[in-house]
Amino acid sequence: MKKTKIEETIQLIQELVSIPSPSGNTNEVITYVEKYLAELNVETKRNRKGGLIATLPGKDHTQHRMLTAHVDTLGAMVKEIKPSGRIKIDLIGGFRYNSIEGEYCQIQTTSGKIMTGTILMHQTSVHVYKDAGKAERNQDNMEIRLDEKVHNADEVRHLGIAVGDFVSFDPRVQVLPNGFIKSRHLDDKASVAILLQLIQQIKSEKIELPFTTHFLISNNEEIGYGGNSNITPETVEYLAVDMGAMGDGQSTDEYTVSICVKDASGPYHYELRKRLTQLAEENDIGYKLDIYPFYGSDASAAIRSGHDIVHGLIGPGIDSSHAFERTHKDSIENTAKLLYHYVQSSMVL
Repeated sequence: MKKTKIEETIQLIQELVSIPSPSGNTNEVITYVEKYLAELNVETKRNRKGGLIATLPGKDHTQHRMLTAHVDTLGAMVKEIKPSGRIKIDLIGGFRYNSIEGEYCQIQTTSGKIMTGTILMHQTSVHVYKDAGKAERNQDNMEIRLDEKVHNADEVRHLGIAVGDFVSFDPRVQVLPNGFIKSRHLDDKASVAILLQLIQQIKSEKIELPFTTHFLISNNEEIGYGGNSNITPETVEYLAVDMGAMGDGQSTDEYTVSICVKDASGPYHYELRKRLTQLAEENDIGYKLDIYPFYGSDASAAIRSGHDIVHGLIGPGIDSSHAFERTHKDSIENTAKLLYHYVQSSMVL
């Protein structure tokens, strides 16, 4: 039986989150996206930072749009090999040690060898450590227990593990019958899947876009600068597609598309925000306006780097961001619908 569009998008999400891609080590997932677009006969090019750019020509070549989503994720690096053979890590991206306690992980050596382990407190055993529950979850107390027969640092080094090797977290992806999707790295691979499906839909329906539109799959967003370059001088509108943050005081939920009005970088472009809201209302798309207090996007990075653009930010609502994330297919669908109508709409001038 042929899959529906939302089923195809969810399958894409599952495949994307299962490819390790911490910021700084994203070649494998970029290659996956590159091949996906090549099968659609979409030409792509890589920038020097390793991101991927696809361009679909439009009726108007003098004004461009850019949409972006990022494939890089949170992760870690080997910081130190301890005398015990355990491994100290240094975090990549903005998250807390407690959010990865007990997580399965894998270490990729510079030669490409993969070894697995578990991220644990040094003082894990309650039968040995009186302060097992109270000890601080930090770099000094948390370590990787390697799934290898090792007793000291030299034995770990003999396996090929060294300082600077990348550490990836097990996504533990699950798709439930009631529409919930649970996984690490839904930020922002859910949005990448939505953009890839949008491109597929544009091609299959032979839609002629009103403006030449670039799709940037960025690979350094989690460390702040993924989408701040390779923006053509003709680009007027730049829309980041990233997760909507949920929590106390937030209006974002797991069932609608979140339209960000402001984050830590300041307000997003007011006229573009109003246009997105209008498109949602005209097309019966569930949406929420929201402010993300501790957040930055590829669009805000582009503004900070000096580009003269109209910038916006939308995305599916993601619960427990930078930890054990979850969303629902309704949020994926509403985000996809808004993007579908946005790329065919008139431009904010």
